[in-house]
Amino acid sequence: MLSALPIWSQVSYPDTVRYLYSLGNELKPGAKFTLEPMRTLLSGLGNPENEQRFVHVAGTNGKGSTCATIASILRKAGFRTGLYTSPHLIEPIERININSSAVTPAQFASAFETVHTTAEQLLANDRLAAHPSYFETVTAMALLLFRESCDIAVLEVGLGGRLDATNVVRPELCVITPVSYDHEAYLGNTLGSIAVEKAGILKPQVPVFMSPQLPGAEAVIAARARELGCELIRTADHTISDIRMTPRGSEFRLSGQAYYCVLPGRHQIDNARTAILACRHLQISEHAIQAGLETVVWPGRLEFVSQNPDFVLDGAHNPAGAAALAAYIREFCANRPVWLVYGAMRDKAIDEVTQQLFPLAAKLILTAPSFPRALRPEAILELTSHPNAETAATVSKAIEIARIAPSEAIVFFTGSLFLVGEARALLTGSE
Repeated sequence: MLSALPIWSQVSYPDTVRYLYSLGNELKPGAKFTLEPMRTLLSGLGNPENEQRFVHVAGTNGKGSTCATIASILRKAGFRTGLYTSPHLIEPIERININSSAVTPAQFASAFETVHTTAEQLLANDRLAAHPSYFETVTAMALLLFRESCDIAVLEVGLGGRLDATNVVRPELCVITPVSYDHEAYLGNTLGSIAVEKAGILKPQVPVFMSPQLPGAEAVIAARARELGCELIRTADHTISDIRMTPRGSEFRLSGQAYYCVLPGRHQIDNARTAILACRHLQISEHAIQAGLETVVWPGRLEFVSQNPDFVLDGAHNPAGAAALAAYIREFCANRPVWLVYGAMRDKAIDEVTQQLFPLAAKLILTAPSFPRALRPEAILELTSHPNAETAATVSKAIEIARIAPSEAIVFFTGSLFLVGEARALLTGSE
């Protein structure tokens, strides 16, 4: 049942958040999705998606990092830049970012009021069968705010692509980052079926930049690009050389040009390459590209938040994300005690993730974020024979245990973005 909104004229940010959460921010497997309600809502709002410039990004892993990098580069090029991502780590305002800052609570609440009022009118006139979902509502809010304040916006697909609420725009270019297994209940249980959904963002004659893909996904994306007459740019055709990795970033050359990327992890080089090539297509200067790579921020992904011991947040919640984190640990943490604070949602590929990560840890702290879909830590403990594992009922308690790690240790908080968000709020004082 939806919570009632206050009857006074201006809705507060806390009221806005409560109402959005009452819409339900979880999708139900088997639900039928369509873009028609989103199109109806935007029509009622005067079609804010029209006459805007967009870069639209889909994929399974790396799409958030790629979005953040493209947006950082566009800002350095002097554009008023919007960035729409999901999920948020701490507060919903994080989803809508303008010029490197989350919108203010007042901006968020004002945009919500406009969208909600329009939705209520459409419901009263029988043009909508139900109130737009959480994600549809916030997507419409982002499009309104970007129309008011931005020259160009980067949109991250929330889930899939073909029927995602963001797929109402005609972008200047599309990007598809690596496709792998995740959200199979919604997208299908084969790589091909998942790729069909991701390739659903392609538009006739709109160029698409495709990151390196597994063969089953690449064939599907390439076929869809041919069908729509899209120029397909395979980023793998552009060779990276002279790679030098550090625990906090990477240096490399692309087409002879030197770059430094501040996002840690070898996997970020591929994401950076995709962002660089996309921005070159937009005729962004090399100076702006370099500056954007050196200043990009993407919280919760190999993010160092404290020292002695190092606490690192990384939301590796699917097998591909776990593989990237495992590769980082092997490359940079071989001579350090590695502790893992791990929690997961019940619908994730927990066996595949834990088999990659748990053997690398000297110590496991199994916990659960404060979220209804979280798996009990005791259930995770039953899945492992790790000799040094214990449970913590809450993320706060897990942090207490982690603080006793040796000063030379590195402690990763991982397995779920919900866990990462809760830990980040506690560790950075940003609750």
